[in-house]
Amino acid sequence: MSAYPQAYIDYLVYFHAERDYFECHEVMEEYWKEHPGDPLASNYVGLIQIAVALYHHRRNNRTGAKKMLASSLNNLTDTGMNSLGIHSEELRTRIAARLEQLSQPDSVYEDMNLPLSDPRLAAACMAECAQKGKTWLGPIDTSDTFLIHKHRLRDRSSVLHEREQSRLRKAEQRGMEP
Repeated sequence: MSAYPQAYIDYLVYFHAERDYFECHEVMEEYWKEHPGDPLASNYVGLIQIAVALYHHRRNNRTGAKKMLASSLNNLTDTGMNSLGIHSEELRTRIAARLEQLSQPDSVYEDMNLPLSDPRLAAACMAECAQKGKTWLGPIDTSDTFLIHKHRLRDRSSVLHEREQSRLRKAEQRGMEP
């Protein structure tokens, strides 16, 4: 049994094997929201922001990528990163390098890896990858349009249905006609 939450392992697999930064965001955000008061909460937010930044960068939204990466630096703590098995100094170096790269107009997106410092964590992630038939530290499939533009192409019917249900419940609570 891993000392790390399964959602975090899932985040790392999406990040390093599938390069699905949208799902990284989804899985980590859900975990973060389900665990209010977690001492690592700001670090979870920082990890979410890194994934969102890479999603933006891959889609050539440099402004969004820079904003998210800069914000991530404010949320990541050395203690938190160490607790999550990430080499904090190396991560900060990689983020700074990516911010510099984003300021170059002719630079192109490249995959980025989080520098894991805990070999047990890396082993757990690799085992999860093997179970799913994924390649740890594999490159992105640049022909996968769905992966690149997931926020626009995914099925949102359940989200829209839940929003409508929420709107109806609120209207009912206020004693109004929906």
